[in-house]
Amino acid sequence: MKTKTDICVIGAGHAGCEAALAAARLGFKTIVFTVSIESIALMPCNPNIGGTSKGHLVREIDALGGEMAKNIDKTFIQSKMLNLSKGPAVHSLRAQADKLAYSNTMREILENQENLSIKQGEIVDILVENNQVAGVKTFTGNIYECKAVIICTGTYLNARCLCGESITNTGPNGLQAATHLTGVLQKLGINFRRFKTGTPARMDKRSLDFSKMAPQPGDEKIIPFSFSTDPAAIQKEQALCYLTYTNEKTHEIIRENLNRSPMYSGLIEGTGTRYCPSIEDKIVKFADKDRHQVFLEPEGLSTNEMYVSGMSSSMPEDVQIAMYRTVPGMENCEIVRNAYAIEYDCIDPAQLNATLRFKEITGLYSAGQINGSSGYEEAAAQGLIAGINAALSLQGREELVIDRSEAYIGVLIDDLVTKENFEPYRMMTSRAEYRLLLRQDNADLRLGEKGFIAGLKSAAEFEKLNKKQKSIQDEVKRLKETRIGAAGYVQDFLVLHESAPLRSAVSLADLLSRPELDYKKLELLDKERDLLPEDVVVQVEIEIKYEGYIERQKRQVNQFKKMENRKIPSELNYDEVSSLRLEARQKLKTLRPLSIGQASRISGVSPADIAVLLVYMEQYRGR
Repeated sequence: MKTKTDICVIGAGHAGCEAALAAARLGFKTIVFTVSIESIALMPCNPNIGGTSKGHLVREIDALGGEMAKNIDKTFIQSKMLNLSKGPAVHSLRAQADKLAYSNTMREILENQENLSIKQGEIVDILVENNQVAGVKTFTGNIYECKAVIICTGTYLNARCLCGESITNTGPNGLQAATHLTGVLQKLGINFRRFKTGTPARMDKRSLDFSKMAPQPGDEKIIPFSFSTDPAAIQKEQALCYLTYTNEKTHEIIRENLNRSPMYSGLIEGTGTRYCPSIEDKIVKFADKDRHQVFLEPEGLSTNEMYVSGMSSSMPEDVQIAMYRTVPGMENCEIVRNAYAIEYDCIDPAQLNATLRFKEITGLYSAGQINGSSGYEEAAAQGLIAGINAALSLQGREELVIDRSEAYIGVLIDDLVTKENFEPYRMMTSRAEYRLLLRQDNADLRLGEKGFIAGLKSAAEFEKLNKKQKSIQDEVKRLKETRIGAAGYVQDFLVLHESAPLRSAVSLADLLSRPELDYKKLELLDKERDLLPEDVVVQVEIEIKYEGYIERQKRQVNQFKKMENRKIPSELNYDEVSSLRLEARQKLKTLRPLSIGQASRISGVSPADIAVLLVYMEQYRGR
């Protein structure tokens, strides 16, 4: 049987959901395939959205017109803004999710989206004709003819789960693995790697003694992820998380049983993520540490399952129960689901361009953990970009490329497609060179216009954004132009707030730039101000307090843009650039960078190689 559609999305995890919704909302008939309807927007690992740098990604997804932020705002059970003791560049929102509610709510969104259909079934073939996608084939033999395919298979390709010596050939949570697609993609010339990730055990809440743990409440004032969510609508009672620690007894049990860990016995072939190690890895690599943090996090309001964050493992079941029971508050714990490691196939993302389309196959895109990344947020961000670009391509429009100076999404994709990644990639604030400009609080101002141009943001939303931008600019201008003298009541105000007295008149912006003063405190001296929304006030404060640093980063971005705007002709033959070193020539031929800027970030391409390339390009254009 043959069915015609426009776009096929393979996989309905966090990448697949965003890709399918974007494609359908941009007007294309879209089918999303999943091995199980119950796995839509599944959270097989940690029960949260956001966190350091990941919260930035969620805000950016929202600014572009994605769904993740809206969905977590509907289904969170605890919310916290992290890193508040540091500067605004690293503030990141993190929310505990009700896993079941999150998945069900996202499924409802997909089921009711115009132009979008959900189909349970395994894709076993991708049809390609003359290097152009022509359709997909299911395990039952049905063919779906289409113009674009987005692969969002997550950790399901040839997946196997390991718990000690016990190995099952399944995807996460015991779901069916996808066993046919790797071979098909290899025949199309796509290179693969083998990666590994893991998850901790889930405990029965009734078997835990929380009196021996430190409660971890959410924020008193809840800040939403989505810029469209009314903060007043989500203020509610929150669930508690709990903090405890491992100890020397825990570590002793692990050390004594390392030979039974698949990671150390040789059973695991894949490479794991450096920044989210298993408890076995922590004990071996940080042998000097006498304890490690363990967070007990609820999986939802309708279940007793508690996620043991910080103690992922692939140890056998008997070792797991022994080590978990050494942790204070967990002496009588009962495991509901064992911890396990999961191995899976993923592609070398260097085969993709910055639009997430395969360089050699028109209409074929890839997003999420199949690209070698880790995390729900990284996956969703890639899915959104792939979905937008598949649609824009079919519309005959220029595809969306977000660069490193514009968003964490740009950093994520550029790192994946440009740099050599031999382990699961995790987003971190330290990866972003311009992080003072790429804050989570201004994602809408940075990316809202791109979402509108792409077609995922309405004219009304864009107009509202422009009004917000104007309000910020007007208020910054007013504060800089409003001067205040050294009158007695002003000096008294400054003494009250332990701020240096004035010797002459200054602007309100000068006062606001002082670390001990803020916009709210200055209300006593600023009688002419209008009542502004809180999100505007936040931007005004940051613009003024960090003005020098922001201007410096803007100058750095201008230099970066000059390199990014030096586009490399797609047909350029690197073999003709005789002065290039052999390694540089090989890397440039393989990765085919879009710009001089991207070329300069490729491992193995030196500044001298870039200078040679610039000279050659001038000669090439002259010809």
